Amino acid sequence: MTMRKVAMAAVLMAAAAGAWAQDAAIRKNLAERLPNLPAIDEITKTQVPGLYEVRVGNDVLYTDAEGNYLIQGQIIDTRSRKNLTEERVNKLTAIDFASLPLKDAIVWKNGSGKRKIAVFADPNCGYCKRFERDLQAVKDVTVYTFLFPILAPDSTTKSNAIWCAKDRTKAWQDWMLRGVTPAAAPANCETPVARNTELGRKHRVNGTPALVFEDGTRVPGALNTEQIEAQLAEVSPR
Repeated sequence: MTMRKVAMAAVLMAAAAGAWAQDAAIRKNLAERLPNLPAIDEITKTQVPGLYEVRVGNDVLYTDAEGNYLIQGQIIDTRSRKNLTEERVNKLTAIDFASLPLKDAIVWKNGSGKRKIAVFADPNCGYCKRFERDLQAVKDVTVYTFLFPILAPDSTTKSNAIWCAKDRTKAWQDWMLRGVTPAAAPANCETPVARNTELGRKHRVNGTPALVFEDGTRVPGALNTEQIEAQLAEVSPR
């Protein structure tokens, strides 16, 4: 090994040791001073001088190099006008579209269906109904709806009834678009509703509608037709 390579290796080792010591100091100080703070998963240096990201699950906090201050909020890059915190959280919460169990979803499409979107929806969700109406005008899209009953006591009953209908896509749209109540599910009908509920909880879906695009991007809440088209146009499938 040449002297230059030895010197470079020494620099890298020193930098790694310094980063480890910084990480340890921040963890120690925050744990001692804020005993109710959940376990820290990761500490990384941000592009803002002197500011470190503290990741707790999918939540992002910030601190200084010594852990003397803990900041909850968002970082905006005023030059690019980008919300760096939002970008980071979106990356942390992204869902691998290819991993979704699409067999457990209600499926329908417009046009070629070449673009894809998955939706977690509750049959009692008013915003989901508005979103379903706006979806009808989106071109060349396939929609996978995961019944996700979390809003009302009878959400599960309606979800099961819709899934067990002879034509579940029609039953879903009849209910969401036209208010036609689905017939009760037969006693022996098996549904994926419980699996969908676990899937949503796994990905920390806390409200409906929750949208997932092919590139893993997730959007909480209803988008209108123009917003859906804009988001689909930005997607680069994996």
